[in-house]
Amino acid sequence: QLQLEESGGGWAQPGQSLMLSCTSSGRTKDGFMLGDYLVGWFRQTPGKGREGISCINLDDGSTYYADSVKYRFTISRGSVKNEVTLQMDNLKPEDTGIYFCAADWGPDPRKMCGTTAGMDFWGNGILVTVSS
Repeated sequence: QLQLEESGGGWAQPGQSLMLSCTSSGRTKDGFMLGDYLVGWFRQTPGKGREGISCINLDDGSTYYADSVKYRFTISRGSVKNEVTLQMDNLKPEDTGIYFCAADWGPDPRKMCGTTAGMDFWGNGILVTVSS
């Protein structure tokens, strides 16, 4: 069982930046680690529910971004093993929400971000608030 943990959330003013980190420890019973999965960031807001905003295939580096965050957010492998980061620049008030990290088996980050159903693993979420 992979345990996913988000960190780096908090409060920022519009136009500022935050970086979220998703880390995991351990392996599944089959020996897989975070790097063997697709990893995605999902955002939950009261008005829109939970939606996929950015996902990455760590094997080939392919990524997906929702239109709402494209050119402002960057998903990438972290500086430590089994870490995925989400660099969030030029934050807007509508970026406010609870951000969840998820891991799922498969090759296509666009497909992963297109649904919240059937994810193999979820983190507990972390709050990001953007306001002046």
